[in-house]
Amino acid sequence: MSLQQTIDDTVRGLGLELVELERSAGGLLRVTVDFPWSPGDATERWVTVEDCERVTRQLQYVLEVEGVDYKRLEVSSPGIDRPLRHAQDFERFAGEVVDLVLKAPIGAAAAGQVAANRKKFRGTLHRAEGGGWQIVWRDEPVVKPGQRVSARRAPAPEQVLGFELDELQSARLAPVVDFKGRRRQPATDDGV
Repeated sequence: MSLQQTIDDTVRGLGLELVELERSAGGLLRVTVDFPWSPGDATERWVTVEDCERVTRQLQYVLEVEGVDYKRLEVSSPGIDRPLRHAQDFERFAGEVVDLVLKAPIGAAAAGQVAANRKKFRGTLHRAEGGGWQIVWRDEPVVKPGQRVSARRAPAPEQVLGFELDELQSARLAPVVDFKGRRRQPATDDGV
């Protein structure tokens, strides 16, 4: 049985799911876990320190029994910039702001709207009408702290990029934080 499968089975047995497994040359084994999600789940559950401790203890035991060589084990939650790897992750976070990196530049599909060699995008994730996915964004100039912005300034045009999951090199939730509470900021129409 592979290391990935052993860790995945152990984490699932504790009622969590494996989000990411990273093994470094220095002997570090980094395991990222989250609570499983299914469509229709109304409550968002957060991974706590106690959950990470419980997974750590169980993995230490299992890895010792399996004879896995590692120096240090880190177990954590996915954080605010959670990677999106599976179709279910995209379903779960539809309507959120995401950062995407395409495998290949957008090229001729840009049609002069954006640079043809562009691969990185930040926008609000939506389900596309014909299947697949899309993000919506506006290329607004960044407003510096204390800078005045005219109320008469016209907003930048809204842009849409459709994509399939196999076209992505990586996708993550954009780290947009509401410092007044523990929840993520809801996405706005301009993608930020």
